[in-house]
Amino acid sequence: MRHRHVTPTDLITRINVTPIIDVALVLVTILLVTAPMLTVADLSVDLPRAHTRGAEDERNVSITRAANGDLALDRQRIAREQLRAALATVLARPGNDNVLVVIRADTGVPYGEIRRLLADARAAGAHRLAVATRQDPGARP
Repeated sequence: MRHRHVTPTDLITRINVTPIIDVALVLVTILLVTAPMLTVADLSVDLPRAHTRGAEDERNVSITRAANGDLALDRQRIAREQLRAALATVLARPGNDNVLVVIRADTGVPYGEIRRLLADARAAGAHRLAVATRQDPGARP
């Protein structure tokens, strides 16, 4: 029986970071995909159509009003009477003084109710307001 002579080789003393980077990139991708879904309530709304959509990429607070009357502030469902106080609390947090407040309302919600939501947001201390719409693919800007 022959014995092979094994020559001592250099030991690998560095950590292989490739798997760590792969896992980190997958986690970042998951975060980027799911983050926009976490800021909007799960109320089903049919947004009105518009020619343009703006202010989607900036941080905002959303007020969602469903056709059946349900109301949510970001992801938390609230009663209509609690909206002004709850929004004032959110806007009082550090860094939220100039945040965009977006009204997301179903197309079946009367304009008067949307106007009241805008007035409540303004009374709660919101300086920047917007109404969410759906992009109309057939329309030209």
